[in-house]
Amino acid sequence: MGYFKHETAVIDSGVHIGEGTKVWHFSHIMSGANLGKHCNLGQNVFVAAGVKIGSNVKIQNNVSVYSGVTLEDDVFLGPSMVFTNVNTPRSFVERKDYSETRVGKGASIGANATVICGSDIGIYAFIGAGAVVTSPVPAFALMYGVPAKQHGWVSRNGIKLQLDRNGCGICTETQETYQLRGDELCLIEGE
Repeated sequence: MGYFKHETAVIDSGVHIGEGTKVWHFSHIMSGANLGKHCNLGQNVFVAAGVKIGSNVKIQNNVSVYSGVTLEDDVFLGPSMVFTNVNTPRSFVERKDYSETRVGKGASIGANATVICGSDIGIYAFIGAGAVVTSPVPAFALMYGVPAKQHGWVSRNGIKLQLDRNGCGICTETQETYQLRGDELCLIEGE
């Protein structure tokens, strides 16, 4: 076994867990889930059947990753953030036609944020604490509020970018250069 499992964690049969991953107190991973290398699942994390999680993903305490959600490499999920996977839930109607949600490489979702199913999160996007995401989020977008609205752009390192009149910005931490092309921010230097 190349991963760590706390004695209170429950890992069903048929789960793949990558080397160096840590599964902490009272967490539950269901059959068919696939976790990459060097992930960290905090206390009371639930991973549903068939969920795919990339490598180096950090899932903080009290997060449920439901069927239909895919987390790419280097994703950060803050404490108690929420994913949904059914558009019109009713307790008396069984609906297993889950809507899919993809969280792109390097994206961060803050504590207590809610992501409504089908709202894909672009690479390196940054979702603020408490935000309610109701639609797809572009790569590198800074989003917060209820409902979440875009309030600028961030670099791969999560630093807010100041774009000049030509739509160019430089990360003050890494010196990487970005450019707005239409509605998309692109990394043009430092790739």
